[in-house]
Amino acid sequence: MNRLLDTLALYGISAVLAVAFYYQLVLGELPCPLCALQRVGFLVAGVGLMLNLRTGTSAANYGLVLLTAAAAGSASLRQIALHVVPGTGSYGSALFGLHFYTWAFVGYGALIVYVGVMLFAVTAGRSVRPARLNGFEVGAFGVFVALATANVIAFLLECGLGPCPDDPIGYLLLPGAR
Repeated sequence: MNRLLDTLALYGISAVLAVAFYYQLVLGELPCPLCALQRVGFLVAGVGLMLNLRTGTSAANYGLVLLTAAAAGSASLRQIALHVVPGTGSYGSALFGLHFYTWAFVGYGALIVYVGVMLFAVTAGRSVRPARLNGFEVGAFGVFVALATANVIAFLLECGLGPCPDDPIGYLLLPGAR
């Protein structure tokens, strides 16, 4: 059961990355530095779940997801705090009435609760040993790795090897592209 839930969680993280990537590539909404940090948080959390699937369920792998969710969730909260004061505006468009940094905070909160529940199963001795990946799990790996690679390439094109601009208007390494 742990493997199925971790696979579904990995697909969920991939969906978050795909929506953010869609807004970046199709709608031209480049991620700000805090947005990029939040995406990296989802990438690292996904790696923790992939480790569970590949090497067996472990409290250490869940710990990676938990610490990442707490750290990246604080970046989301910081961005919410920047825009909560009336007249300060917001960054990016909204999805179902909330901005992506707010959704990221909700997502990280959900990951923290998920990991807390899953740690009960691991510490209760029902740890899962490594097994061959089934097609559903291989699909989760493939989708996640493709999105992670695409995000890293997009960040490099947007920021180069230096810091990302506070209010990005284009890709540093692709002049004229938006």
